[in-house]
Amino acid sequence: MNGFLYELLRNPIFVSAVTGWLVAQLIKTIIHFILNKKFVAERLVGSGGMPSSHSATVCGLVTATGIIYGITGFEFAVTFILATIVMHDAMGVRRETGNQAKVINEMMEMFVKMGNSVTAEDKLKEFVGHTPLQVLMGAILGILIGVAVCRVM
Repeated sequence: MNGFLYELLRNPIFVSAVTGWLVAQLIKTIIHFILNKKFVAERLVGSGGMPSSHSATVCGLVTATGIIYGITGFEFAVTFILATIVMHDAMGVRRETGNQAKVINEMMEMFVKMGNSVTAEDKLKEFVGHTPLQVLMGAILGILIGVAVCRVM
């Protein structure tokens, strides 16, 4: 297992993707802390917010793949299509899911005011998708990280 982990951590494509996710999550947590004046640990692993960690992950992946294998090979094509699908989904279905959750949560608050019992566990998660700006910032972050990792490794 040690050999496997050692080789995995020497793989610039893997390291670029994981570093993209990690840095985006840290930035997202810091931004949330600055804006809300409170630390929320869930932001370290949660979806939604600025920048998109999904975009940072897949753009780190596709950038490192393009640098190592070139843009004419199947490796780049596969990672590029994957990145496109992930980023489109983050702005589309997942964003709409978050918008719907917000409306449902507001309706549940109205039910509570009318005397019905609704617990905190009944609330739906609203941070699941991204705005186009959040996806763009995640993409730029991932590209920069992919370039940096490939230069260092």
